Amino acid sequence: MKRFLNRLLHKDEGSSMVELALVTPILVLLLLAAIDFARAYYLSTELVGAAHAGAEYGITSHSDTAGMKAAAIADAPDVPNLNVTTPTWGCECSDGSGSSASCSKKPACTYNMVYWVKVQASATYSTIYPWRGIPSTITITQTATVRSGS
Repeated sequence: MKRFLNRLLHKDEGSSMVELALVTPILVLLLLAAIDFARAYYLSTELVGAAHAGAEYGITSHSDTAGMKAAAIADAPDVPNLNVTTPTWGCECSDGSGSSASCSKKPACTYNMVYWVKVQASATYSTIYPWRGIPSTITITQTATVRSGS
């Protein structure tokens, strides 16, 4: 009888099951955190691409702000509730000595004059899991500025 009780008390058959039960919730939370971070990073990357596409279109057509918005929106069809603010453009001296918004009055430049276009895209990101201490919705905004010689 003593030998039977001794074997029963020293068996390790259920210990790995208990370890798995203790570690699984932590692994699931880490997986959810990684997925949430990856989704936010993807949205940020899409917004960078959209803003840059709008700015690149704008550098060829400076005053076509509607076209810049359309180019930004067309570049990110996967982004829900994409918001592109009204793009701005202007001209400035390449050495930074003078600038003009919308080129209403061209600056007197010692060196070359360059055109610039600035496009800002934003979207709201919602987390999968409501993380404690982190808001469940976050607005991510990206801006692209492109300059081109005259």
